[in-house]
Amino acid sequence: MHEYDDAVLQCFLDNQLQLFPEKVAESLEEAEDFLEECMAVVVGSKNEVLDFFEEEGLDLEGADEDGILEADEVFDIGDGRYLIIEG
Repeated sequence: MHEYDDAVLQCFLDNQLQLFPEKVAESLEEAEDFLEECMAVVVGSKNEVLDFFEEEGLDLEGADEDGILEADEVFDIGDGRYLIIEG
């Protein structure tokens, strides 16, 4: 089970519409439940985001780092960490 701190949960609440057509959570508790359900991952750096996608088997050949970091399922928490929501 993952631990999502308030910064992660608030980031998801504030930015969830970048990935979903309508809000899936209205509170920190709902955000935590949703993130646990879809097994969202928190990583500590840009490089870990890239490593995560490589481990998932995505072909990153020719993909630029900024493009990956701007993917809808990647959320910049703002403190150097990133939240990744698997589709």
